[in-house]
Amino acid sequence: MLVSQIEEIGAAVPGEPDCKLTEPMVVTNGDNLTPWLVEVTTQNEFMLSSDKILTLIDPKPTLLEKYENLLK
Repeated sequence: MLVSQIEEIGAAVPGEPDCKLTEPMVVTNGDNLTPWLVEVTTQNEFMLSSDKILTLIDPKPTLLEKYENLLK
């Protein structure tokens, strides 16, 4: 599961990525957060096609607070 800021971006051509994930973090056991794909890139923004997103939810307040504190 990922926790991330997400922004819808209009794609110029159908099928191109149309969502931007900013500062995505992987949620692991015990609500630990680790930067997504940290092993392969230093990027903190990722483009993704909205049809690849399966579920959107609001995180628990404690998880959201932990995420926001890591961004400071």
